[in-house]
Amino acid sequence: MSSGVLQGIGTILAMTAFISICVWAYSAKNKKSFEEAAQLPFLDEEQGKKNHE
Repeated sequence: MSSGVLQGIGTILAMTAFISICVWAYSAKNKKSFEEAAQLPFLDEEQGKKNHE
């Protein structure tokens, strides 16, 4: 195989991986876990305030 064919295969694999990650990240079944993860920094902050009072 020539280097052009290998580069084409590599490009297709990278594009497939990127699209797969995008589909996974925006799927509805992951929304709840991502929303919970987004609140983690604020939970740490609230716990720190409770410990200092």
